Amino acid sequence: MRGTLVETLIGAVVLLVSGWFLYFSFSGTDLSSDGYQISARFERIDGINVGSDVRISGVKIGRVVSHSLDPDTFTASVVMSVDHGITLPDDSYAKISMDGLLGGFYIAIVPGMSLDNLAAGEEMPEPGEGSLDLMGLIGRVIHGSVGDD
Repeated sequence: MRGTLVETLIGAVVLLVSGWFLYFSFSGTDLSSDGYQISARFERIDGINVGSDVRISGVKIGRVVSHSLDPDTFTASVVMSVDHGITLPDDSYAKISMDGLLGGFYIAIVPGMSLDNLAAGEEMPEPGEGSLDLMGLIGRVIHGSVGDD
């Protein structure tokens, strides 16, 4: 009788801890779309997924809503949701940045100097600066140094 009570209590503790982890994992995730949407085109979007951060000067201002491939130009189109309080000049551009050496990828917006702003649904006029192919770059360095001997 005593053994089943201990097993039941341990099971209850495991369920409570699991529920606590689920609560905090979803409470930190912004699942709503409270901003206006803009889009940008990139040659490469390696590491960018739905939900990735959109930042200006390192401060999160939105998130990636969707991405798709344009079958005509073979470029990636990324739709981003930006907070309503942020207005972006229409000559702003986007680039894909990495959060440290081992961190994740995010889209960094570099604001322009124009007096006109991007409206909801508009696309940034300049193609974005795509992600860096780190493995390809390492391969070039290795093969380049081997060829010099």
